[in-house]
Amino acid sequence: MGHSFSGAGPGSLGKSTEQRRRVLVTGAAGRIGSYFAEHSADRYELRLMVQNDGQADSVRGHGEVVTADLADLPALKRAFAGIDTVLHLAANPDASATWKPLLETNIIGTYNAMVAAKAAGCRRLIFASSIHAVSGYKREVQVKTSEPPNPGDLYGVTKVFGEALGRYMAEQEGLSVIAIRIGGFQPLERTREEGSLGMCDAWVTDRDLTQLFHKCIDNENLRFAIFHGLSNNAFLRLDLSDARELVGYAPQDDVFALNPKLAPLDMALKVYNHSVSGPDRSGLRDDL
Repeated sequence: MGHSFSGAGPGSLGKSTEQRRRVLVTGAAGRIGSYFAEHSADRYELRLMVQNDGQADSVRGHGEVVTADLADLPALKRAFAGIDTVLHLAANPDASATWKPLLETNIIGTYNAMVAAKAAGCRRLIFASSIHAVSGYKREVQVKTSEPPNPGDLYGVTKVFGEALGRYMAEQEGLSVIAIRIGGFQPLERTREEGSLGMCDAWVTDRDLTQLFHKCIDNENLRFAIFHGLSNNAFLRLDLSDARELVGYAPQDDVFALNPKLAPLDMALKVYNHSVSGPDRSGLRDDL
C-alpha cells in the first residue's frame, strides 16, 4: 500500500525548527482559527485573514489582520506575500451543504489558496481537511491515512479534492502541503451534554488540534502528508500513528476522561493493547 506522506529531503522526517515563522491563517475569525491565534501569537508572527472588517475584532491583538476573499486570487497573492506557512482553515463547514456553496468556497477557494501560496513563495500550506473525507467507512473500521478516501457526503468530497490538489502541489509544484483530517472539534463543555457519546471516538479538543498545527508548521522535512486530527481518546475512529511518528504529535485530552458519565469507568486503564506491555504478557518473556 502506498504511503500517505513523502519527505522533502534526506534526514529525519520528524525534524523541526525553533525559528519564529510568519504564519497566515485563513478563516482566522472562526472557532478553530480564533483559538489558534490566541494561543500561537507568542510562537509565530501571525497574519490573520478575515473575509470582512466585521470579523476583525475577534482576532485583533493577536497579529496583523488583513481582509481578503478566497474568490479573489490577486488579493490572496498579496496577502500571502512574505509568509512561510499558510494555515488554510476557511471553508464552508456544513456537512449537509449542496454543491454550489461548496464549489465556491471549498473547491475554488481551496484552489486559489494553494495557487496563491505557491505564487507568493510560501514554504508550506496546511490544509484543514475533515474526518468527512473518510466518513463513508463503516463504524467498525479504524481508518488509516494510507487507505483510500471514502467520503460520506459532498462536503467530504470537497475535502478529498483538497487533499488531492495538495499532493499535486507538493509533488509537482514544490509547495509543501500537509492535510489534517479534523475530527469532532467541539468545546470541552460538549462532552458533558446528552447526545455527545456518538462523537466520542472522533473528538478533538482545541488545545490538541493547536498542538498538531504547531507540529506541522515547525516540521522541516515533510513534503506532503495526511494526518488525522483527533485527541487521545480511549477509542479512536481514525488512526493517529503517522502524526505521532512523523511530527511527534502527543494529544493530551481523552473525552472518556472528560465526560463525567464515562470518567468513572477508567477506560484508559481498562482497555489495553494485546502486546507484551499488557497484563497478558507474551510467553517469550520467560526466555529473555
